[in-house]
Amino acid sequence: MRVVLISTYDLGRQPFGLASPAAWLRADGHAVTLADLSRAPLPTPAVKEAELIAFFLPMHTAARLALPVIHRVRALNPAASLCAYGLYAPLNREILRSAGVASIVGGEFEEPMRNLAAGAGPAGLVSLARQQFLPPDRSGLPPLAAYAQLRVNGSQRRVGYTEASRGCKHLCRHCPVVPVYQGRFRIVQPEVVLEDIRRQVAAGAQHITFGDPDFCNGPGHAVRLVEALHHEWPRLTYDVTIKIEHILQHRDLLPLLKKTGCLFVTSAVESLDDTVLEKLAKGHTRAGFLEALGLMRAAGLALSPTFIPFTPWTTRESYGRLLRELADLDLVDHVASIQLAIRLLIPEGSLLLELPEIHGVIEPFDGRALCYPWRSALDPLCGSILELIKDEERRRATRAEIFRSIWELAENDAFPVEEQRPALATIPYLTEPWYC
Repeated sequence: MRVVLISTYDLGRQPFGLASPAAWLRADGHAVTLADLSRAPLPTPAVKEAELIAFFLPMHTAARLALPVIHRVRALNPAASLCAYGLYAPLNREILRSAGVASIVGGEFEEPMRNLAAGAGPAGLVSLARQQFLPPDRSGLPPLAAYAQLRVNGSQRRVGYTEASRGCKHLCRHCPVVPVYQGRFRIVQPEVVLEDIRRQVAAGAQHITFGDPDFCNGPGHAVRLVEALHHEWPRLTYDVTIKIEHILQHRDLLPLLKKTGCLFVTSAVESLDDTVLEKLAKGHTRAGFLEALGLMRAAGLALSPTFIPFTPWTTRESYGRLLRELADLDLVDHVASIQLAIRLLIPEGSLLLELPEIHGVIEPFDGRALCYPWRSALDPLCGSILELIKDEERRRATRAEIFRSIWELAENDAFPVEEQRPALATIPYLTEPWYC
């Protein structure tokens, strides 16, 4: 069978969600074309000849970008069977089906997609069956040089991307992982992860991003991986994502992460307001975040916090407090500017819909935006900050410069903190910031 796998957006990284099912399908003898539309145009000839065309939808932005492409693909090849897979496929199944997508696959998608290509069809919307993974087959994707790079200490390093696990043990209300995995997670076998890294190192990777929703969902699995990674590639660096709750719970692992080459840890802090953290069921408090930040600094690891500063509970005063605390904690250069303009997203299936108060602020589901819209008196401020960030980044302003501009826009006052923080060049970061 001729198959085309399409990704519209995956955070500036070479999509594991294309390379992994490609390995399974090619092993069964199918001819597979990989199309990363964030880096290359739609391969029209392959689309016209394909019998199965599948769209990888790991996040909201990817799903929104995919909708017009789905319509275009249907026009190019009305006879092809269309599939959507990834976290946002089952969440948006009705919209996708109305667009002509016949098969929806969530969770562990490789085996259901292999069955689909074999003519059996997926067993259901979501599969959480344990799989014996295959090393991802990245042939046909743009080279690693085309993707986000690591900048640290004035140098730039080529970045590879892999996943050691999927799903999550936790039930944060705003997280899109939760409606699909419902508190469960699945590992990718260590030998498969290491072989994937081995191939990417051979292709020039000097740093690896682990894309697990939480690297410490399985701490034993994580330890085995980083020890094996460091043993085989002592100079290879990496970054991971870990909940604040897990940084506190597994604090004894932080020195090992540092020793084995971890440069920074991304953590979805979301807010420094305990009321909002409780609404989101984040599992940590402001005090817990401060403790985790201290532990990270003591271990010599950089913390890269992400935020959702605009929620139905945000006030101008609380937004101002967030900015002041980031400045006081010397975190200005650790936070990607876009993180200061993120609005809470409420997709279909979100556990936020269990909160009675949410139903008092949301509007009916928007099939184009793929979410439940909500309005706030701070919407003009959020919009102005977003435009400011875009303008400042176009002129290559630093994070500190953009932060100062946001401060003045939000606070209508002079920036009161002297810049005695380390230069951004000393803080490791990826050239395409974490988004959703």
